[in-house]
Amino acid sequence: MLGIKKPWSVRSTIAAGMQVAGDCSFQDGLQIDGHVRGNVIGEGDQPSVLVIGEGGSVEGAISADHVVIGGTVIGPVVARELLELQAKARVQGDVRYKALEMQQGAVIAGQLQPQVTPPPASQASAQAAEPVAPEARTERTERAERPATEPTEPTLDFDRP
Repeated sequence: MLGIKKPWSVRSTIAAGMQVAGDCSFQDGLQIDGHVRGNVIGEGDQPSVLVIGEGGSVEGAISADHVVIGGTVIGPVVARELLELQAKARVQGDVRYKALEMQQGAVIAGQLQPQVTPPPASQASAQAAEPVAPEARTERTERAERPATEPTEPTLDFDRP
């Protein structure tokens, strides 16, 4: 999808036993097997890959094109393209992603927010402008076409044929 093939191309590593206090920015790929207390941001014009190993942890915001989490994250996660949550992943924070792969056992304590792109404006306006045939008109379509002046209670039409 990003031109990144597994195994990932990782240029930098924060190894097990290593602790980093402060924000980290990286290009291309970064693997974290130690502990980072700060934000971890993938930058540059090339796709970025962030891999957090099973023993790795981050306390801070994460942002990269492709994020793979096998360890622990406390903070918001933004995966601009793909988020992979491995079985031992633990995320405490809101998660935004374009595509998601989640293995059984992974845990997220926060909101999942898929970043879906709306249909092109020309397509959406064409669908909205399509007239409804007179024989297909119902009270519901007429109500939907009227401008709403204030919120109304929804109704259930179970009794109608």
